[in-house]
Amino acid sequence: MELIRGLHNLRARHRGCAVTIGNFDGMHLGHQALLAQLRAVAARDGLAPAAVIFEPQPREYFTPATAPSRLTRLREKLELLRKGGAGRVLCLRFDARLASLGAETFIERILANGLGARVVIIGDDFRFGRHRRGDLALLASEGERHGFRVERAETYRIDGRRVSSSRVRAALERGDMREAARLLGRNYSMSGRVVHGEKRGRELGYPTLNIDLHRARTAAEGIFAARVHGLQAGPLQGMAYIGDRPVVQGEYKRLEVHVFDFADECYGRHVRVELVHKLREDMAFVSLQAMREQLHQDAIDARAALRASS
Repeated sequence: MELIRGLHNLRARHRGCAVTIGNFDGMHLGHQALLAQLRAVAARDGLAPAAVIFEPQPREYFTPATAPSRLTRLREKLELLRKGGAGRVLCLRFDARLASLGAETFIERILANGLGARVVIIGDDFRFGRHRRGDLALLASEGERHGFRVERAETYRIDGRRVSSSRVRAALERGDMREAARLLGRNYSMSGRVVHGEKRGRELGYPTLNIDLHRARTAAEGIFAARVHGLQAGPLQGMAYIGDRPVVQGEYKRLEVHVFDFADECYGRHVRVELVHKLREDMAFVSLQAMREQLHQDAIDARAALRASS
């Protein structure tokens, strides 16, 4: 997969493709169905399958204080897009300039002149351009003028309800990992680089990998049975904590993972932590001994949950 950062990096060889546009946060089954449709159309017409995404996501730009928690960071999203079959991804910086583009200008500059789109596939609820005035009907009308056709992506439903990032987020917030996995088609995971922590886990007998998530909010919080990918050929079992940890420049979410029967140093390694089952909410303890006892029980519960899920 080829990543193109910004419209200015488009070249003549990038023109002529089948295109879809969106945030693709979480890459749930609805996104996967859209990419499958994109791949099929691209293969049929002999085109490259391309996706246009935005960084930051539009709501993070317009209302950063109230924007929903991200399901996937950019690196995670790109990997999922690659697995979904996007041959190239155009990542546009969402800033004041992009936000001010009218829908017709967006179509002309990005889809027609930039990508030389031959087919554009979007859902009927997708909106774009200044004041979100662009929709499927406008895109189809402009497509006739610019020489590309428009196809509508069918809404993907489970239990009669549309699968969406907000629905996945709601499942994670209530700790329903099974429902989240049903909507995603896989267990939810988070990834990042292992950094130095405060070494408190070692004092308690449960050393942890500390992973900086680079985000202030997460949909999933608490204690989880987990699998860790990226340290050995196969996944390792453990238990994970997601919650608040103070850092120099404010509060950020930290993912801490105790990996069972593992003691290697792995600072700087990039790992993916698969959250299998939520064990409990975070809690305060009256003593270190009380915390040790709870961690011991958590380890027993995590091993049992992981056996049941295998």
